[in-house]
Amino acid sequence: MPLVSDTSESSTKAKTSWSVRSTLKLFTSLPRNVWLLLLFTTGKGFQLSIAALTLNYYVHSLGYQPDYIGVFSAMPAIGAFLGAIPIGMLADRIGRKPVLLLTAFLSPLFLALCGLVTSAPLLLAVNLIQGLVSTAYWVTNLPLLTENTKEGQRVGVLAMNSFLLLGIGALGNLLGGAIPEYVASIMHVSAGSTMPLRWGVFVAALFTFVFGLPLWLLKETRHTRSIGEESIAPLGAEALVKLEEKERWPVWLYLKLLLPDLVFTMGEGAVVALIQLYFVLRFQLLPGTLGLIFTFSGLAGGVFSLTAPLFVKRWSKLRLVTSVQYLSAPLMLLIGFSPTLSLAIVGEYARSFMRTLIEPVYAAFAMEQVSDKQRATLAGFYSVTWSIGFSVGPTIAGWLQSSINLSASFAFGAFCLLLAPSLLLAFFGKRHQA
Repeated sequence: MPLVSDTSESSTKAKTSWSVRSTLKLFTSLPRNVWLLLLFTTGKGFQLSIAALTLNYYVHSLGYQPDYIGVFSAMPAIGAFLGAIPIGMLADRIGRKPVLLLTAFLSPLFLALCGLVTSAPLLLAVNLIQGLVSTAYWVTNLPLLTENTKEGQRVGVLAMNSFLLLGIGALGNLLGGAIPEYVASIMHVSAGSTMPLRWGVFVAALFTFVFGLPLWLLKETRHTRSIGEESIAPLGAEALVKLEEKERWPVWLYLKLLLPDLVFTMGEGAVVALIQLYFVLRFQLLPGTLGLIFTFSGLAGGVFSLTAPLFVKRWSKLRLVTSVQYLSAPLMLLIGFSPTLSLAIVGEYARSFMRTLIEPVYAAFAMEQVSDKQRATLAGFYSVTWSIGFSVGPTIAGWLQSSINLSASFAFGAFCLLLAPSLLLAFFGKRHQA
């Protein structure tokens, strides 16, 4: 028995050592383009987290109520919905590097303008344009990472991209809380007043601009569309018709994949888009404390997302995704109806961990349902469902918080997170059990 145990332990140690070496080799052999893209993702993560903490708070400091702030929060998603397909077509036409450079300049510009304007119509308009130009990052970043990595590198690189965006970027919550506090101490005003929060928005914009400067060094890979066209041309009209019929969209499959995602993003949007403001209004928090709470939540959640492959080895992707969504529903109720700050924080941390855990798993499950040539199209539609969900969700949440109470939006979010996995199981459960 001891011999068997020693052998098992040696085998485990050898596997662990090999895994570490292979992981290190994977990242040390990455091309420069990948490192430049990951660097920009880091800056984007800081921008998103700082802006999430300060922007709605800034609008609230101007005297606007949750119903208006809900509509304001929906503007970037509406902009992304309007811009996703045209910007994707533009990227295919002029190249992804110019489009990515454009968003690295225009996104911080319009975000900074959000921190300057004060009138209700201008705030909505500028935030809408900010969302529209920012969608170029989501349209171009993942395709560029895919083009610049080998098949064996992609999962690791995409997981690292997600970690930098959600985990390391969450450190921006510290800055998002510290900057208004620092400016307030200099100006001898409250950290929740307009001017300190305005500087928080400016710093968020600055991160995207500074981290976007190295993108000028990107070397865009050449597309092979012309080669494909040359190979298809000799086939003739009849063969082209058959090819088009073969590549026809599986509409019903798309609907089965996209409808649960739309419901899920509506529920997430109703809670996530306004959750910082909820903590401010419900528990009267200042930016510094708020930043500490969401820094740990985002950083720990980002690290936790790297464990997703371990869970997939034990459970199927569908089972893991639906189980986490079902468990997230009562956590939303716990946050929204918690009588104490500490209990609300516990609920938010648990919700954040579970959400980041299924992020790569859900994406992998969806992509595996369609053919290689249909995955880019499906990814584009997922961008659309996200845009709709994160525009409708916050709008409904803002109305519920103003018309009923602050907790009502969490009840709506919980309902959506019960409905979404039920739809997934209804559409795909039997097939995966077979």
